[in-house]
Amino acid sequence: MPEGVFIALFGLLGIVGGIFVGAVIQYWLTRNRMITAERNAARLLNEAERRYKEIVIEAREEAVKIKSQAEAELKEQRNEIQRLERRLLQKEETLERKLEALERREQALAQREAQLEELKARLQKLGEERQRELERIAGLSIPEARQLILAQVEQEVREEASRRAYELEQRIKEEAQERARKILVGVMQRLTTDVVSEATVSVVPLPSEDMKGRIIGREGRNIRTLEHLTGVDVIIDDTPDAVTLSSFDPVRREVARIALTKLMSDGRIHPARIEEMVERAWREVDAAIREAGEQAAIEANCPGLHPEIIKLLGRLKYRYSYGQNQLKHAVETAHLAALIAHELGADVQVARLGGLLHDIGKAVDHEMEGTHARIGADMARKYGLPEAVVHCIEAHHEEVEPSTVEAVITIVADALSGGRPGARRESLEQYLRRLEALEALAYSLPGVEKAYAIQAGREIRVIVKPEEIDDLGAFRLARDLSRKIQETLQYPGQIKVTVIREKRVVEYAR
Repeated sequence: MPEGVFIALFGLLGIVGGIFVGAVIQYWLTRNRMITAERNAARLLNEAERRYKEIVIEAREEAVKIKSQAEAELKEQRNEIQRLERRLLQKEETLERKLEALERREQALAQREAQLEELKARLQKLGEERQRELERIAGLSIPEARQLILAQVEQEVREEASRRAYELEQRIKEEAQERARKILVGVMQRLTTDVVSEATVSVVPLPSEDMKGRIIGREGRNIRTLEHLTGVDVIIDDTPDAVTLSSFDPVRREVARIALTKLMSDGRIHPARIEEMVERAWREVDAAIREAGEQAAIEANCPGLHPEIIKLLGRLKYRYSYGQNQLKHAVETAHLAALIAHELGADVQVARLGGLLHDIGKAVDHEMEGTHARIGADMARKYGLPEAVVHCIEAHHEEVEPSTVEAVITIVADALSGGRPGARRESLEQYLRRLEALEALAYSLPGVEKAYAIQAGREIRVIVKPEEIDDLGAFRLARDLSRKIQETLQYPGQIKVTVIREKRVVEYAR
C-alpha cells in the first residue's frame, strides 16, 4: 500500500475517532446536566410544596383569626342591639306613664274649668249686684263714673309722663353735656386762636388838611373820578386829617384805600393819575386775594381747591361779621370741625372742607340773589366739590335740614367760632334791641311775672307766677321759650333759659 494512502486512512481514522470521542464526551456532559437539572427541579418542587404547605397553614390561621374577630364583633353588635331594645322599652314605659299623668291632668283641668265657669257666673252676678248698689249709693251711672275715673287717670298719667319726660330729658342732657364737654375741651386744648376785632369802615389818614381840597379837585372832578372808578363813597367831613371810605363791597373799599394812599404818596392827583392808580390797586388786591385764599387753604390743610374757589375764599379777607374777620373765621371753623370729626369718628376731610367753605357765599352775596348758604352751595357745586361738602355749606344755617354727621359738625364748629368770647361785637343799638326782643318774647308766654336778660343777652331769667305755673309747668315753659327763641331771634352762640318758681307763705303771729 502506498504511503500516501496509508496516511490518508490514518488521518480519516483519527478524525472518526475524534468525532466518536467528542460525541461520547458530549453525551456524558449532557447526561450530567440532565441529572443536575432533575435534581434542581426536584429540590424546587420540594421547596414549592413546603412553601405551599406554609401558605396554606398561614391562610388557615388568618381565617381562624378573622372568624374569631367577626364572631366577637357580631357578639358586640348583638349586645348593643339588646341594650338599645332595653332602652326603647324603658322609654315606652316612661311615655305610657306620662300619657297617663297627662290624662289625669286633663281631667283635673276639665273639673277646674267647670269650677271656674261656675265662679265666673257667681262673680258676674255679684258684680251686677255691686254695680247696682254703687249706682244707688253714689247716684252716678256707669258712663258718668267711667268718665270721672278716666279724667282722674288721664291727669295722673299726664303728670307722670311729664315727670318721666323731665327726668329723662335731664339725664340725657347731663350725659350729652358731659360728652360734649369732653369733646370741646379736647378741641379747645388743641386749637388756640387770636381774637381779632377790626373796623368795617376804612379810614384813610391824611398828611394835612390841605390834602382834602386836592382830593376833591376842581369842581369835584377828582373825587367823582375816584368814586366812579372804585364804586366807593368818599366821605370828606369835619373829621381832622382823615377821609372815610364807605362801600357795601369790602374789596372795592380796599381798592379805593390803596389807590388813595398811593395818590397821596405820589402827590399828583388828577383824573388820569387816579385811573392809573385804581388799576394798579385792583391788580394788587387781586394778587392779595389769591395769596390770602391759598394761605387759608394751606392753614386749613385743604389742598387742591379750584382756583375760583381760592379766589372766593380770599375775598373773605375783606369781609367782617360783627367785627369778626370772615377768612380767619373760616380757617378757625375748619380746624374746629376737623377736630370734632376726629373725636366722633366722622369724615375729617369733608368736615374740614365744609368748615372752611361754609361762608364762601358771603364773598358774592351782594352780587347775587339768595342767602349766602344757598349761593355758597351753588358755587361749590359749580366748581366740582363733593356733594357731602356742598351739603355742609347749604345746611350750616339749617335752611336745608342737615342729613349727615359732617353737616351737623359744621353747624357746631361755626357756632363755636362765632360764639366764643371776643369773637364778635355788635353796636349798642343792636345790642339793646336784641335784649328788648328777648325779654318781650318771654313776656309773651302766659304765667310770666318778670323776665330779665343778663350776661350780655346770653341768659334770660324768667320768674313765673306760682299760683298759675306748677313745677312741671315751669319745665314746659322753659322748653317752649327756648324753642321760641330759636325760631324767632338771631343771635351769636347760645342763650341760657332759666325759669324760677318761688312759693312764699307769710303768716303773722299775734
